[in-house]
Amino acid sequence: MKTELSSHIRLDQVSKRYYRPESELELASLTRFEKVSTHIAENSEVGAAEAAQSIAQFITACVEAMGQCVIGFGAGKCALKVYDELVKLYFADKLSFANVIAFNVSELGMGVVKGDEQSTFIRLKRHLFNKVDIDEGNIHTFSQEATQENVHQLCKAYEAEITEYGGLDLVVCELSKVASLGFNEPGSPSNSSCRLMLLSDDSRVRVAEAFQRENAPRTAVTLGISNLMSASHIIAVAWGEDSATAVHATVEGRMTDLAPASFLQMHHSARIVVDLEAATRLTRINYPWKVTSCEWTDYLIRRAIVWLCQQTGKPILKLTNKDYNDYGLSELVVIYGSAYNVNIKIFNVMQHTITGWPGGKPNADDTHRPERATPYPKRVLVFSPHPDDAVVSMGGTVRRLVQQGHDVHIAFETNGDVAVADEDLLRSVMLSDKVMTHFNLSGDPQSQLVASIRQQVANKAPGDADPVDVRYIKGQLFACEAIMSCTYLGVKPEQIYELNMPFFSNEPFGHGRVTDADVAIARELIERIKPHQIFVADGLNDPYGTHVRAADAVLMAIEQLKHEPWTDACWVWLYRGQWGQWDVDQVEMAVPMSPEEFRVKRDAILKHQSQIHDAPIRDDSDDKLSWERSIDRNRAMADTYSALGLASYEAIEAFVQYHPLKD
Repeated sequence: MKTELSSHIRLDQVSKRYYRPESELELASLTRFEKVSTHIAENSEVGAAEAAQSIAQFITACVEAMGQCVIGFGAGKCALKVYDELVKLYFADKLSFANVIAFNVSELGMGVVKGDEQSTFIRLKRHLFNKVDIDEGNIHTFSQEATQENVHQLCKAYEAEITEYGGLDLVVCELSKVASLGFNEPGSPSNSSCRLMLLSDDSRVRVAEAFQRENAPRTAVTLGISNLMSASHIIAVAWGEDSATAVHATVEGRMTDLAPASFLQMHHSARIVVDLEAATRLTRINYPWKVTSCEWTDYLIRRAIVWLCQQTGKPILKLTNKDYNDYGLSELVVIYGSAYNVNIKIFNVMQHTITGWPGGKPNADDTHRPERATPYPKRVLVFSPHPDDAVVSMGGTVRRLVQQGHDVHIAFETNGDVAVADEDLLRSVMLSDKVMTHFNLSGDPQSQLVASIRQQVANKAPGDADPVDVRYIKGQLFACEAIMSCTYLGVKPEQIYELNMPFFSNEPFGHGRVTDADVAIARELIERIKPHQIFVADGLNDPYGTHVRAADAVLMAIEQLKHEPWTDACWVWLYRGQWGQWDVDQVEMAVPMSPEEFRVKRDAILKHQSQIHDAPIRDDSDDKLSWERSIDRNRAMADTYSALGLASYEAIEAFVQYHPLKD
């Protein structure tokens, strides 16, 4: 099944020659700011296949030259895609692991491997070792006897074991979202050796998501930076927009222990393989005018002018010929004749993204409006990954659509039960028990259920998934709050749908894979409503993965339906909020809010009582909940538009149009 469909938006915006140049000379020019050899693929599937091909060629050459190949394998999520491709090469008789000596790069906890506990070693075995012809005796990992008292000694023994085999010929690992390699957390020095590490909160979130657990161990054992750097070759992989900052820090930033992967800049044969989303902050993708003569598309011109405004501190209409020349954009002045002509062009483009009519303005000229005037009213279908996402991310737009007479439907793709704390559950159960008792409606079944729920919560160990009954009640609690919030904005209760997609409801912590069953649910609803507008949450930055999976299910359903005659009149818009915001130069529809309208949106968000205090899913880096950061982003988008010299609003919700893939 094709996934990550929303990521192809970037393919429409970036010229292929910026990441796949036709000559070595052009590559040298494009990569002048890059200090580590970096290969950019269109998407993670292509990148994983190309990385696997490079690894296979290296293994074959190494075995031919030395009779064996000693490899350190990391077990990060990004690396697993590469291992899947290696397995394909093995079954195609294009690769053998018979002479490969494998070493585990890192292990969670103290290296103890038991049953189905969180273990990188078990992960490696399931995804790679158990599927290929590697000799069991050639697979090495950290000692299962590790304790706080002997871990240092055992780490030294592990290093000695690698040395006995002649050292590492190759390391394959993930470049993490915090620019770490293995579990070498920010702060790891270049001379660090194999050791016990205390994991950061960011890493524990990543590990918990990967292993479908609510919590992750606080420690890990890992080969140090010096161990990894001693390898003859290193291949690190990273996929997705949430890796972009780490990739930039590693490839173009200064070497620092705050980004341990940046030490790859010192390695004589290190290579990073990324997809286009992960490469978005690299100069050749983000600011190509700095390194080459550009193919000036409307999108790139807009991006360049927004960047120029930020560099000069000027609004668009005050940029001068000198500004363009001083910052390397003189090409645009030559093409358009003057700074004034470029300024007017981009000012008008940006101005036309702003609309108070997100469903289109009836009986109006829509030539320069983001949405069509007809048909009116429109049937609008908003997909919300968790029950609160639609309101948190685009509540102002939902209210505006309702007020302007459109037929608005909202679908909760999951019930979001894992985002509800035990305390909120117990408070609701207590209230229900008291009400039933007061009205003499309680009985044995009622009392037994209340007692059972309380007992299940009390018996749950940290990190355990909630029992089925607990998940159901939590999910219904969250859904009821969201229904109240949506109806507060004017959406009819009968037009709010709880889809309970299997990828979330059937797996602990909602970490299942998207299957045809999920796509079928979205497809059935779309076919039934036949909307003129669909809004989908683009959550590529979601650290928990729910938004990505939810978007995949809907976009795949749209792909399946794109040849239906009625879909020609259906436009798809992507929104963000909970886990990031669109860059202003990407925005194709900006829906402004007045202070009063923004207050209504905030009040609607606060209807989600289980989410506004101490919700399990939060980021303590700025001590704010995700919904607080979302409304801050709405204000920041408005401030950015104002700084560009456009209209000044209290807040703006932003959208990018999605176009189904061409056959």
